[in-house]
Amino acid sequence: MRHLFHPMSQALALSLSTFFASPTQAQVIADTIYSDGTILTIDDASPRAEALATKDGRILAVGPLADLLAHQGESTRAYDLDGRTMLPGFVDSHGHVVMGGLQALSANLLAPPDGEVTDIASLQEALRSWMADNQDAIDAANLIVGFGYDQSQLAELRHPTKEDLDAVSADVPIIIVHQSGHFGAANSAALAKADITKRTPVPPGGVIRYGDDGEPDGVLEENAFFLALGTLLGGIGEEGFKDFARAGAKLWASFGYTTAQEGRATPQVAAIAREVAAEGGIDVDVVVYPDVLVDRDFILANRSDTYENGVRIGGAKLTIDGSPQGFTALRDRPYFDPVGSYPPGYAGYASASPEQVVDAIDWAFENDVQILTHANGEGASDMLLAAIDAAEKAHGPADRRPVLIHGQFLREDQVDALQRLDVFPSLFPMHTFYWGDWHRDRTVGPVNAENISPTGWVRQRGMMFGTHHDAPVAFPDSMRVLSATVTRRTRSGDILGPHQRVDVMTALKAMTLWSAYQHFEEDEKGSLEVGKLADFVILSGDPTAVDPETLDALKVVATIKTDREIYRAKDGPQKARLVPPVGHHVLDVAHAASREN
Repeated sequence: MRHLFHPMSQALALSLSTFFASPTQAQVIADTIYSDGTILTIDDASPRAEALATKDGRILAVGPLADLLAHQGESTRAYDLDGRTMLPGFVDSHGHVVMGGLQALSANLLAPPDGEVTDIASLQEALRSWMADNQDAIDAANLIVGFGYDQSQLAELRHPTKEDLDAVSADVPIIIVHQSGHFGAANSAALAKADITKRTPVPPGGVIRYGDDGEPDGVLEENAFFLALGTLLGGIGEEGFKDFARAGAKLWASFGYTTAQEGRATPQVAAIAREVAAEGGIDVDVVVYPDVLVDRDFILANRSDTYENGVRIGGAKLTIDGSPQGFTALRDRPYFDPVGSYPPGYAGYASASPEQVVDAIDWAFENDVQILTHANGEGASDMLLAAIDAAEKAHGPADRRPVLIHGQFLREDQVDALQRLDVFPSLFPMHTFYWGDWHRDRTVGPVNAENISPTGWVRQRGMMFGTHHDAPVAFPDSMRVLSATVTRRTRSGDILGPHQRVDVMTALKAMTLWSAYQHFEEDEKGSLEVGKLADFVILSGDPTAVDPETLDALKVVATIKTDREIYRAKDGPQKARLVPPVGHHVLDVAHAASREN
């Protein structure tokens, strides 16, 4: 007697039975279903969704809630967005997450709206107040640290001197860091500890300022400052730097970043990040770019496309010049009206020599290492573009994705060169808010200030770009980044270069999908598509639906990394809630719990 079903028929029958089975039987059961809010996918094919399902830390499905309920099972959690807006987690286009912890753990010397320092007296009071609350830390490190002063926002329009800081403490070393991160001021005790006297050789690419008596006045620029800071911070030890890394990661997460960057590291800082991550102290992904002028063998031996405990070495970092608002960025013309004692025709200076720039870029191209380059002034960008042009001719085209960091004073012909050479621009539109008035009045003048951070020129050419905060230069405030990119509104209320503004969705892409592309991670992050990581940020409102002038008022309600809450606001207008799916009991209570920050 013939068998009615042969093996192939049995397989076909099984397939048909699966097809006609109930949805719960047929579909993969989701870990979480997110719904009841606005979901912005940053996917042009389907920019909005009603619901999203996850499985094993990745996106399982995106679409109508009725369809996604087919993935609901007994263990599925329902995440009630409660009318909030969910987007892909923000990807840090450029910042310094380990050193960002320094900002989180030091005296806040920022000007309003991020701090209360408006003159030398209020700066001194901020230091004294921090000292009163942190005596144990001061005793342990024998150091007082303040972060974020900005001479352009001080009534005196000058850097604090050693005498100003000696009035706070003449015995304990004090180092305060300029908001740009490229300057600092030290008291007499700190100068002595760093061995800076009138006989100290000035390092190349740095400046030691002197008073009328010929002695250092406490103000240090660029490489002179970096050397002193390294010496002074040495006293905090490995555990102190670990605290920086932990605090920085928490700060980034509180602003919705699920991927952070350490944008200029030494091998020691990279090791610290790895150790803290291995100990479970970092919840976000961290991409580290060690300084190409420090240890290239370390970069070659450790670069990786994959994360280990959430940390990877992504490539190399090169720094060509300094701070545009501090007049140390290398321009192609004199500064407009700089405040301070500058010679006629002063145009800034390079912190790296032309030979170093050419050699570093050539090495990166030869070894297929992605290199990120800090170039603010037009002169620095000219150096970078010439080096990339030469390196590509020498080594041929490849998908290396070299990145220009900042490009604050880019000319339009330089934007053309970025496009021709396939250089990814990571721009800094927050300058329009924090220093837009200063650029208009002091650095480049009213005509050229219209084109700082030229996102409009970039988009006219169909180019992708990233936007960043460069924290700890500013807080890693994602909504401030978004607002500045869209409105270009200055502190005084002026608008710098309306033609350089972009729409909200473009600005969001620069913080998500395009910045993921910058890191070679566009297949894993940056949009809410099936198969990508379940990295999300939940905002208090829909940035595409509010008045653009109110974007900076939106708040991060929660940050989610691979389907796990790593941050939830304590005092948000409404909290995101975890509730049982309809008709089911939540079994995985421990997994559903969030950690308050």
